[in-house]
This record gives sequence, structure tokens and C-alpha cells, in this order.
Amino acid sequence: MAMQLSSDLMDGLVLALLSKEDLYGYSLTKQVQERFAVSESTMYPVLRRLKKRDWVTTYDEPFEGRNRRYYKISNLGYQEMARIQEEWRYFSSKVNEIMLAGDTDGK
Repeated sequence: MAMQLSSDLMDGLVLALLSKEDLYGYSLTKQVQERFAVSESTMYPVLRRLKKRDWVTTYDEPFEGRNRRYYKISNLGYQEMARIQEEWRYFSSKVNEIMLAGDTDGK
């Protein structure tokens, strides 16, 4: 069973990856898929939403006769990423308090 990722978490994951380097859509999707079960059809709406909110910008680079669209985190995106990270720290600590209470050996 896989837990569902909320749109806030998806936004945060994408922004965190883009804070390290600019990525094109397929590469970004593959990096997320290495850790979570998400489809390509999930990622592109996330990218469109982030662009609409001005949290990312795009630019095209030629690659093998075609253009690749790269995504770059914006200043607003960095601010949003920080907000999501702070909320995640709080949320995950509260979940861990309950889920891992008394858990000393991973059982």
C-alpha cells in the first residue's frame, strides 16, 4: 500500500529538487519516481500549477534537434518551499510522536 502525496507535498518535492538544479520535465519526473510511485501524468499538472503561481519559470534549450523545456525555481518558489518545509517539519514530528511512540527497535 502506498500513501498518497498531497498537492502541497508534491509542490514541495518538486521545488526542493529544482532548488538544487534546473531540470526538464522528464528528468524531474524520473527523480521523483525513484522515491515515490507517481506517474508522468501526475507531474505535468504539478509543473503547470507551479508555473501559474510564479513559483517556477521555464526556458527552452535545444537538444538533439528538439527543444527541452527546463524548469527553474523562482524567488517566490524559494519562499513557498520554505513554508512547505516548515509545515512538513511540524506535521512529521506530530505524526512521529504518535506512530513511533515507544518504538526503540523499529518494531
